Amino acid sequence: MPKVTVEIPQHIIDDVNRHVGDGKKFVSFSDAVRTALRKMLDQLDEIDRMRGRLE
Repeated sequence: MPKVTVEIPQHIIDDVNRHVGDGKKFVSFSDAVRTALRKMLDQLDEIDRMRGRLE
């Protein structure tokens, strides 16, 4: 899997880290970022479908 480097404000990192770990929603910070990106892309696809830009 390719690695990507991004700059993320500390307050967003802190917010995500509150949801990462044993018994929480995400197993790792990377898992949280991948999940967020997938959800965002799904939402953009839905918007495109509603506006007739996707079949």
